[in-house]
Amino acid sequence: MKTIITAALTGAVTPKKKNPALPITPQEIAEDGIRCWKAGASVLHLHMRDDEGHGTMDAAKFRETVHILRNSCDAVLNLTTSGELGVTDERRMEHVLELKPEMATFDAGTINTGDGIFENSIPFLTKRGTVLNENNIKPEVEIMDMGMINTSKYFLKKGILKAPIHYQFVLSFGFSGAPATPDNLCYMRSQLPEGSTWSAFGVGSGHLPILYTALALGGNVRVGLEDNIYYAPGQLATNEMLVSRAARVIKEYGNEVATPADAREILGLGK
Repeated sequence: MKTIITAALTGAVTPKKKNPALPITPQEIAEDGIRCWKAGASVLHLHMRDDEGHGTMDAAKFRETVHILRNSCDAVLNLTTSGELGVTDERRMEHVLELKPEMATFDAGTINTGDGIFENSIPFLTKRGTVLNENNIKPEVEIMDMGMINTSKYFLKKGILKAPIHYQFVLSFGFSGAPATPDNLCYMRSQLPEGSTWSAFGVGSGHLPILYTALALGGNVRVGLEDNIYYAPGQLATNEMLVSRAARVIKEYGNEVATPADAREILGLGK
């Protein structure tokens, strides 16, 4: 069996002062992405930061990063549509319309983050799903709590999402997301439409339990400083370290690390 590693390089929240290895500029993000690709990541999940280090949906920064990566590696690029709170629907999608990546995120619901509301209304999700379909971009359906699976099934029935859906379980997100426990992942996996592909990760200390559980359940994995800044208690990580460990664990488990070509086949990209 082949297992996809997604590297989530920077996210929109964690400040660089908490981990100096966190990439901030387009050049840093792209260079870190290339290192992760060489270490075994076949999908790169991209957020951008502004000049002060805050999350931003600035299309120019996405453009610069994507240009470097497309000219340097063959990784699947998965662009976020949720890297800045309180912005217009158009700002959340303009970089996707311009750059037309192979994948982009589809966050299947609204959730409290602790310092704000991560809003994904039904009208916005309808609009976003339609845009992704029209541009042949595969949605990565992010699931942060149990009810979001039902939301995804609603959009599948409406034709806004197309089977087979690719899911990304995001566990221990914000104040009200599903905790990163093996029991929760097992249950959520059991509720997916037949034929779906999926990946999972746990935020912070949930990182390794969810990585191991995902492997045991036949899923794919996501690692990176967006989700977890430590390699071990008290030991800061780099993105490359986290990807290298995931690749090693996958091989020790008896699976193969999926190449970008493998990932495209598994995810049905380009069809």
